[in-house]
Amino acid sequence: MQPMKKRVLVAMSGGVDSSVTAALLLQQGLSVEGVTMKLTAGLCCDIGSAQAVCRHLGIPHRMIDAQASFELNVVQDFIAEYRIGRTPNPCIRCNDLIKFQLLLSYAREQGFDALATGHYARVEQDAASSRFLLKKGIDPGKDQSYFLYRLTQDQLRSLLFPLGGMHKTDVRDLARKLDLPAAERPESQEICFVPNDDYRAFLKEHAPTLLQPGELVMTDGKIVGRHDGISLFTVGQRRKLGVAAGERLYVVRIEPETNRVVLGKLAELQTSEMFVSNPTWTMMDKLAAPLEATVKIRYRSPFVPATITPLADQRVQVMFVKPVPGICPGQAAVFYDGDIVVGGGVIER
Repeated sequence: MQPMKKRVLVAMSGGVDSSVTAALLLQQGLSVEGVTMKLTAGLCCDIGSAQAVCRHLGIPHRMIDAQASFELNVVQDFIAEYRIGRTPNPCIRCNDLIKFQLLLSYAREQGFDALATGHYARVEQDAASSRFLLKKGIDPGKDQSYFLYRLTQDQLRSLLFPLGGMHKTDVRDLARKLDLPAAERPESQEICFVPNDDYRAFLKEHAPTLLQPGELVMTDGKIVGRHDGISLFTVGQRRKLGVAAGERLYVVRIEPETNRVVLGKLAELQTSEMFVSNPTWTMMDKLAAPLEATVKIRYRSPFVPATITPLADQRVQVMFVKPVPGICPGQAAVFYDGDIVVGGGVIER
């Protein structure tokens, strides 16, 4: 009697990455099905394209309506964070609460052995500790491990990231070779529920009460202009400030309690330390002693060396070797040991 094929559910957006993911798993002889989550009306995943890819590959396609959970846990949280002067990262929250909680639970309930996605990251089991390690994708321009830092050991044991060892150009070439319908589909936008990546227009339409006019001030308190709402600014921003100045100015901080946006020079944007709340750990159960690591303070920011120290209140202190600019409350700080994700958390003010 032949052993049963391993059953894998592939999260499919209709794009090239998830399409190639499904094709690669089929080539490995696995039993593959596609699933697309409906998250927002007319945006995000293209259900029709995902169905076309599944037909091309000859695999079943499923659809899950996750709109209510997505609206509550991702969209409303996005608005709430801007309300208090923070800059959220909705992709991390979506991965945590929707893809790898809701969807993975569904996969297990339906008898699948694993859930696969088109993320550019790698999962490897450490021989010495038996822990599952989350590692960077080998393509530095596409590595998405930053967005996955909240994955738990229980989740990592059931996840497959077939593209983690590939470069994007090779993925695109393979899609063309396999004549996949998504082969020439362009890259998806950064925030799937925000049309044209214009979050300011999104907030004006969906949360107009957020936008209360206030003062633009320098770090010495001098008033230099007015703004239409603190939610339209982010720490480190230097364009669209609405102030004519003889030198380059940046948003140094946002003060929701005074409804002020504080501007300053680049030197005033630099900081040597930050505090990070709600940390989670991938390499270990908890951080018991100070640790030297490299840190990403935004997805597109460089890796910077720092010392991470656990605090008594479940936060961590991050001391940078050299001052860094643009520490932005609400964004994720993710800690690395070489290619391995150590853990991460949310940057505080």
